Amino acid sequence: MPETIRPIRGMNDILPDQTPAWQHVEQQAREILTGYGYQEIRLPVVERTELFKRSIGETTDIVEKEMYTFDSRKGTSLSLRPEATAGMVRAGISNGLLHNQRHRLWCIGPMFRYEAPQKGRYRQFHQLDVEAFGYPGPDIDAELILLSARLWKSLGLEGLRLKINSLGMPESRGAYRQELFEYFSAHEGALDEDSRRRLERNPLRILDSKNPEMQSIIRGAPAITDSLDAESDEHFGRLREILDEAQVDYQVDSRLVRGLDYYTRTVFEWVTDRLGAQDAVCSGGRYDGLVAQLGGKPTPAIGWALGLERLVALHGTDDIPQPTPIAYMVLVGDRAALEGPALAERLRDKMPGLRLEVHCGGGGFKAQLKKADRSGASIAIILGDAEVERRSAAIKPLREDAEQADYPWDELPGIIERFGPGGGQVPTI
Repeated sequence: MPETIRPIRGMNDILPDQTPAWQHVEQQAREILTGYGYQEIRLPVVERTELFKRSIGETTDIVEKEMYTFDSRKGTSLSLRPEATAGMVRAGISNGLLHNQRHRLWCIGPMFRYEAPQKGRYRQFHQLDVEAFGYPGPDIDAELILLSARLWKSLGLEGLRLKINSLGMPESRGAYRQELFEYFSAHEGALDEDSRRRLERNPLRILDSKNPEMQSIIRGAPAITDSLDAESDEHFGRLREILDEAQVDYQVDSRLVRGLDYYTRTVFEWVTDRLGAQDAVCSGGRYDGLVAQLGGKPTPAIGWALGLERLVALHGTDDIPQPTPIAYMVLVGDRAALEGPALAERLRDKMPGLRLEVHCGGGGFKAQLKKADRSGASIAIILGDAEVERRSAAIKPLREDAEQADYPWDELPGIIERFGPGGGQVPTI
């Protein structure tokens, strides 16, 4: 026998018993996003590598270590998308959506990063990404945070904590960067390998280190909130006022810098202690310079992304019922096997939303009836050759103590409706 092909490490199948929880989370998000005026956009999973180098930053771990990059047949360097914001901006520029316009957009789908798989972190993972373009004020920053808080509420999630910070604008951040460089240089002997590498390129990235041995040094570093320019300080203050008025609890975390180079001013994370080391559930911030950096006109922008694997893990799957058919059609005899599928299609035509499973694969009456029972259906529609001759079918209730009875085909929709949603007026077939 040929060797079994194994799945790629860190790229997981989402099985049928898991998908209802995913669908529930996604549906809740769609409804909330629509209610806030956000529109869906769908993006390619492959982009030019240059897009991510110019947006995320060449010195980030994502670009240096984690992207899946390959050359096209014409020699163009391409990468599987490691995140969605850069693609959102590229799509906005490519399609003329951003200049002198305002858009609230969202997308959903798989992202790819080559990193060590662990709980809550995979090489193929799924994100919900929400972005707003053309809004310069802190009101949209607050809206995106409030929107995410409403999603937690709709899913019944508790215990998520909000951290916020401001990175200021590039000019004030330059002065802060020099302060950090001087501070960490004085402690260079205690820095780990990654932090020493980041010291020359971008010392702010040291603040993002997850190495426990680095945390005492990081806690002693200068706070970026002490170096904010006046406009960023005012912006951040107004954001806090709006969140206070909306009674959203938050913590100002001056060490929160986020892992991507394009952020300016507001950054935030929703975190939890229920997922082990991977504590961030939803992260985002403002990136007012990115559109111009990628070739568009200067456009203020902000967004966030959440990991669906982590959100589904937090929500759990136990309370999400598996979809089951309302009816299971049992077919006994050659004529029944021939005409049963056509009858099922007429029932589906007349009863939008009907969940009807038709038996396939042969087998005797008792075996089929056992499968009908295991399917979770409320009723079995039994069709034999004699029933086909009479244009009737037997209805056998499977979840209640009631007698089996025969009904003409024209009466089946009304009978089926007693056991589940069939839609509309009782039609005839």
